[in-house]
Amino acid sequence: MNKAIVGTGTLFGILAVILGAFGAHYLKARLSETSLASFQTGVTYLMYHALFLLILGSMNALKTRAKRTVFYLISTGVFFFSFSIFALTTAPLAGLDLSSIGWVTPIGGALLIAGWAVFGYRVFRGLN
Repeated sequence: MNKAIVGTGTLFGILAVILGAFGAHYLKARLSETSLASFQTGVTYLMYHALFLLILGSMNALKTRAKRTVFYLISTGVFFFSFSIFALTTAPLAGLDLSSIGWVTPIGGALLIAGWAVFGYRVFRGLN
């Protein structure tokens, strides 16, 4: 489980760097300031949670079951939150209207909050 968590954190970190550079160099001239700021929010949350997963996968304070729960909540949350933002902000460049998937973003945010809450609860209550 730790390898999967660290591997996912590493992948998220790599994607955050690539997408951050993509936003700064390619999208800057093609998106509005508002859309670019939204894209950057997706990148920022992707990187924060990449680092979170690297820490989670490296720590021994939680048992596998608790780690698995947090891992799934955070990974799914990042996917729904960040990647829906990426899709929503860049879709107009391809002439697409993906506004119908806008409901996915807040679900991703709720999953991220749940992941952090479970993590905090398990660590501070000692309920590994």
